[in-house]
Amino acid sequence: MSDGRRGRATRVRWHIRVHGLVQGVGFRPFVYRQATGLGLTGWVGNASEGVVIEAEGHPEALRKLVSALEFCAPVNARVDAVRVEPVPRYPVFRAFSIRQSQAQGGATTRLPADLAPCTQCTEELHDPANRRYRYPFINCTDCGPRYSLIEALPYDRARTAMRRFQMCARCRAEYLDPASRRFHAEPNACPDCGPHIEFWQRDGAVLAQGEPALAEVANRLREGQIIALKGLGGFQLLADARNTRAIRLLRERKGRPDKPLAIMFGSVESLRQACPVSEAERELLTGPERPIVLVHAPDHGLAANVAPGRAELGVMLPCTPLHDLLLGDLGFPVVATSGNLSGEPIAIDDREALVRLGTIADGFLVHNRPILRPLDDSVARVVAGHAQILRRARGYSPNLALPRRLPAGWGASGGHLKTTVALSTEAGVVVSQHLGDMDNALSRKGFGHAVDNLQTLFATRPRRWAHDAHPDYFTTQEAKARAGESFAVQHHVAHVSAVMAEHGIEGAVLGIAWDGSGLGDDRTLWGGEFLRLDAEGYERVAHLRPFRLPGGEAAMREPRRSAFGLLYELVGEQMTEWETLAAVGCFTRAERKLLLQALRTELNAPKTSSIGRLFDAVAALTGVCLKASYEGQAAGELEAIRDSRAEVPAYEFAVSSPAAAGPRVIDWAPAIYQLLADIQDGKPVSRLSSAFHQGLANVIVSVARQTGLSRVVLGGGCFQNACLLESSVDALERAGFQVFWPRRIPPNDGGLALGQMAWASGLYRDKEAPCAWPCRDD
Repeated sequence: MSDGRRGRATRVRWHIRVHGLVQGVGFRPFVYRQATGLGLTGWVGNASEGVVIEAEGHPEALRKLVSALEFCAPVNARVDAVRVEPVPRYPVFRAFSIRQSQAQGGATTRLPADLAPCTQCTEELHDPANRRYRYPFINCTDCGPRYSLIEALPYDRARTAMRRFQMCARCRAEYLDPASRRFHAEPNACPDCGPHIEFWQRDGAVLAQGEPALAEVANRLREGQIIALKGLGGFQLLADARNTRAIRLLRERKGRPDKPLAIMFGSVESLRQACPVSEAERELLTGPERPIVLVHAPDHGLAANVAPGRAELGVMLPCTPLHDLLLGDLGFPVVATSGNLSGEPIAIDDREALVRLGTIADGFLVHNRPILRPLDDSVARVVAGHAQILRRARGYSPNLALPRRLPAGWGASGGHLKTTVALSTEAGVVVSQHLGDMDNALSRKGFGHAVDNLQTLFATRPRRWAHDAHPDYFTTQEAKARAGESFAVQHHVAHVSAVMAEHGIEGAVLGIAWDGSGLGDDRTLWGGEFLRLDAEGYERVAHLRPFRLPGGEAAMREPRRSAFGLLYELVGEQMTEWETLAAVGCFTRAERKLLLQALRTELNAPKTSSIGRLFDAVAALTGVCLKASYEGQAAGELEAIRDSRAEVPAYEFAVSSPAAAGPRVIDWAPAIYQLLADIQDGKPVSRLSSAFHQGLANVIVSVARQTGLSRVVLGGGCFQNACLLESSVDALERAGFQVFWPRRIPPNDGGLALGQMAWASGLYRDKEAPCAWPCRDD
């Protein structure tokens, strides 16, 4: 038999299915190049389940193809599984091709996230000889918009917001050329056939287009004006980060008096002129997700009012070609904050932006590529040696690969603040982008749109919904309205369960859930909880000594009220003698009388065990923050003022247990007496803050030792505090504990939806264990 006949005789055909994040990341062109290089014939295409390949050739060549799929996939791809099945060799394949995608059944692949410009596109953007020179929408298979413009799966141009732009002959040739970096790049476009930019005045009149529009924006920013720029996932408000007056005006118009503002720099080099950046922070900043990164920057040299009272700065690099061009033209950093009034979702539609942002912005830089879903900038930091996501949105949503699979068919509605939604699908768990706080009609409308959108994309309608145990939350009511069956999950159990799901933890753990507040099983406001979680359910093993909050919700905005309630719990009526303390003296006599009456009668003075409110109280007692204009302000400013270099004795917290069997109580009284003595002695507030933070870390270790559990899980919004998290992790690890904390999901309420779904799905699937964990594979 001739060699040629032997080669034909050994040819076989394999049907290959690739699951994971394999659409919108250049996977089909990658397969095409691998297959043709190996002399294979057949085809590759997108399908609802991922990427499907039918390849024919010598078995060794096919094995090399499968190996390449598993180990050499494109940089932004994530391969979960490769499944191979031999099939008959019919019909005959003459070559290898990319087929039109198949849309059959529910989506079982992951959605691609939006990616920042790659190095090659950035080089072309600044190359005068390139036909896409200074084109604000340059992209390729390695970068560009994805999730923000997908209408349906499989991911093809016809199912994106780019379908209205007909590719010109040159773009079409690139799109069909296997040797091109834009081979099947779905958002492919150029100045001749793609989206374009315009500068609008406040009344919507077009003042300039193209390069003149960009020049107009740059000039106005130099003059101190505020510009609304339509980015990748919505509008941003820009202002000169060096201009104190411009930032003051932005804060007044936006209704954001104190909360830190994110700063966009044109390059890592310009950023390093303002603040030092570690190698780990640089990797976060320059990665394809391009989040806002919190970095230590006490002397940044920008306007003092960009981040008042904070020692860190939220910084970012250009996340689109449009930002890259603008920052390069300006030569200075800009404030880049969400395009909204404080508390509202970001605007994504041009005409909507004119209405909602017309009282804030002096002009609008818009483009005609539609944004299909709002995406805020993600926020991350490097803490305890690892990257940690604090707000999960552009660049990360909606994909979330977990070590262990949760059962499909579940939804979870999250909490009231920093809301996200989670769905368990055949493709795995998806978590929506940050949807904001559910305090207004626009946010609630956006919540509904996000749920409907994810359900449509994944062709799923969960009958079982998990939600917070608070009956009055909008998200609770929405879950019940959508569910055939609904399940309430206690707020702090969800915090711990989310971290367990992220790390794939089985078995008993000590969960430490510290936050501002969440409804407890006894209907009080919890927030300083030590919980034992295992397959049998959960148990509250310890908690902070409760105190009352005079004024209820008003105390969330006024840390001085937390301090007043804490002192009343400590010394009763004698607390009025502490008028020299700012937290007491700032109230008039009439106000103090009303507050005391509320505490005596226990009317509008709910009881709380919240560490978040304890932080508020200490911040007010030390005079750091008496009133707050945003959540976490007091704790953030108390952290910022600490002396990280000085070694000071930690404040002491007593750990006791009530007479009857029950949870231990963490008594803050010794620590507060020490704090008050140090205040009277005139010791620097920086030392007081350090002593308080270290005292909290020490008491975590003390309680952990008493539980007999070796694994500790940290969760809840208080662990956004880098000092508290790092001190706690360090103290626990030195004491011999294995410690887990949120990294890929936010520690705050942005992680609740995942935790709710993980816990409730375990509850549903094990009738013998009323709150079973974990959710086992089917």
